[in-house]
Formats: sequence, C-alpha cells, structure tokens
Amino acid sequence: MNGVFAFYDRGVALVSGRVGESIALLLLRVALAGIFWRSGRTKVVEGSFLQIDPIQYDLFASEFSGLPLDPAIAVPLTTYAEHVFPLLLLFGLATRLSAGGLLVMTLVIQIFVFPDAWWPVHLLWAAMAAMLIVRGGGLFALDAVAATLRRR
Repeated sequence: MNGVFAFYDRGVALVSGRVGESIALLLLRVALAGIFWRSGRTKVVEGSFLQIDPIQYDLFASEFSGLPLDPAIAVPLTTYAEHVFPLLLLFGLATRLSAGGLLVMTLVIQIFVFPDAWWPVHLLWAAMAAMLIVRGGGLFALDAVAATLRRR
C-alpha cells in the first residue's frame, strides 16, 4: 500500500509544480478566450475583422432588451471586448484584467440576458475567469516576461 501512496505522491509533485500549473493556466486561457472570441465573431460582418453587423443592434434591442445599456453603446462595447480580451488572454498579457473583464461580461449576461443559464454555463465561465484572476497567466504568458523584466 505504501508503494501506491508513494507513486501517487510522485505524480502529484510532478503536476503541481510551476510548469504543470502553467500548462493548466495556458489551457484555461485558451478555453475562456475561445468562448468569448467565437461570440464576438458572430457580431461582425463575415469576412471582416471588426465591422459590426447592423443586425446586432436590432438583436440587442429585442432579444437582449434587459440590458441596462442602449444598444448603440452595448453592441460596440460587447463586440470589441469579445475580441480584445480573448486576444490578451491568448498572449497572457494583462491576464487578470482581461479575465476580470470577461467575468463582468459573464455576470451581465447572467443577470440581464440569460438568467436561467447559471448552472450549466455561466458558473463554469465565472470559475475559469476567477482562476485566472487569482493565479494569473502562468509561466507561458507575456505577463511573466513583463514581471521578469520589471524585477531587473
């Protein structure tokens, strides 16, 4: 039985180091960025990078009418945030800020747009963002490079 515990302890030590954690944080950044990036891409004209699809203004006025912002403000704000924050997360630049922005977006979506989606969807997004806020981007992030340069 001691052999099983020793094997387990070695495995835990291997994956719980900085490199293992950083790999997990990288995967987490990619996963959360992918969710919001794909949503942002549905808001732009196909084939363009950031040309907002005019249909989005009608959609926000009708389907997402519970939002406390006028669609003229909410549509560009949402579209740009769903492009900028995921890109920053992918590079691990301003990871905590980006994850915080996506957490706020998640809470706004939960409260004003899809209040019944907490358990199956939004809780997962919130947990992902919270981990990145607490732990940062890890070793494989530009934040880590910036921190190293600041220390010099």
